[in-house]
Amino acid sequence: MKKYITYAMTALFATIAVSIAAPDKDAMMAKEKAAWQAFKDKKSDEFKKLLSADFMGVYSDGIQTKQQEIDSMQKWDMKSFALSDFNLVMTNADTALVTYHVKVEGTVEGKDASGTYNAGSIWQMKNGEWHPIFHTNTKEEKPAGQ
Repeated sequence: MKKYITYAMTALFATIAVSIAAPDKDAMMAKEKAAWQAFKDKKSDEFKKLLSADFMGVYSDGIQTKQQEIDSMQKWDMKSFALSDFNLVMTNADTALVTYHVKVEGTVEGKDASGTYNAGSIWQMKNGEWHPIFHTNTKEEKPAGQ
C-alpha cells in the first residue's frame, strides 16, 4: 500500500509540474504572434532574442539558419498578418508543436507575397524560456478547377 501511495503521489506531482511548465494554447499563440510582429516591424534585436541559437527555417526557396532568417526580414515589406486556426500539440513537457494559417499582405524584394500560408513551428523550453527551434510556411495553392 505504501508503495502505491508513493507512486500515486509521484504521478500527481509530475502531472502538476507538467501542467505548470506547459504553456496553454493562448500563451503559445501569443509567443508565435510576437515573433511575427517583430519580423514585420523589422526589430532584428527583438527577433534574434526570440529564436533559439540552433533555429532552422524551411521554405520553398530553401533552408535558413538563424542568421539567414534574421537577414531575410530586410527583404520583406509586410503590411499586415493575421493568424488563424491555431493548434498546439505538446510532444513532451519541453517541446511544443504549433500549426496555423497566416494571412499575409506584403512584398518580398518588391514582388507580391500576399496570401494565406500554412505554417508550423516547434518551440522548446531552454533555461526556463520558450524559443522556436524550427519554422516553416508554405503558401496555400488551390487545386486547378477550384
